[in-house]
Amino acid sequence: MSDGSPAAGPEAEPVCPRHPDRISYVRCQRCGRPACPECQRPAAVGFHCVDCVRELAAPAPRTAYGAVARPGGRPLVTTLLIAACAVVYALQWAVPNSYVYLEFAYATLLTGIEPYRMLTTAFLHAPTFVLHILVNMYTLWIFGQALEPLLGRARFLAVYLLSAVGGSVGYFLLTPPSLVGVVGASGAVFGLFGAMFVVMRQRGGDSRQLLVLIAINAVLGFVVPQIAWQAHLGGLVTGALATAAVAYAPRGSRRALVQWGGMATVAVILAVVTMARVTALNIGPGGLGI
Repeated sequence: MSDGSPAAGPEAEPVCPRHPDRISYVRCQRCGRPACPECQRPAAVGFHCVDCVRELAAPAPRTAYGAVARPGGRPLVTTLLIAACAVVYALQWAVPNSYVYLEFAYATLLTGIEPYRMLTTAFLHAPTFVLHILVNMYTLWIFGQALEPLLGRARFLAVYLLSAVGGSVGYFLLTPPSLVGVVGASGAVFGLFGAMFVVMRQRGGDSRQLLVLIAINAVLGFVVPQIAWQAHLGGLVTGALATAAVAYAPRGSRRALVQWGGMATVAVILAVVTMARVTALNIGPGGLGI
């Protein structure tokens, strides 16, 4: 097919690629090829040819779960989450008097008055134990590379953040009220374990190696001191439930609505059980002298 620039000499007149017998001095604003009146379509500026209009109107390719399939599948959200944790970790060292820890770490007794800590704590790590952040960020990178392109950036971020909160909820439900702070992205990372398990089961993959990995990490939570297995459990269950809403949503025009509605339901459940325990323990504003 001619590109509208026949090699008949410098004086050759431009012709429409779809109708070579028609001379046209009007060019498509997108691809630059000549377009005859029949092949011109009005655009915001000038005209587009019918080929470009058709290309722009074509639906973007989607993954198995309805997310936009991006070339290369670069895990942008995963990279940003790791960068955020690294920046906060640096601030924990740079800011004196442990201000970052005191303001953003999660303590169960503060749940009723400062619930935001249930999320912010996932971006903090023990500053004197560098292996803590290294292991969590390495695991986030490995699982993020697989899950983010498949679930989509927004869905992956939602699963991760819900898992982070779910880890805090698990710790809140399974430990006595305390002002001792807990930090770390382990709950969110375990949420990715749960997410990967659901994805593999839904797609018919062999999940035995993943189950072994989950079991090993679960045992470490009971063996190694100062590891909150309660947060691991909460994140694991939350990540699995949130991802199930994405993976098992029926195909069709309402799939996105079902997916986001399912994840919103998980968020509501976390909020309800948290508030129920806050009320039962009387640790909200005015309770226990807080």
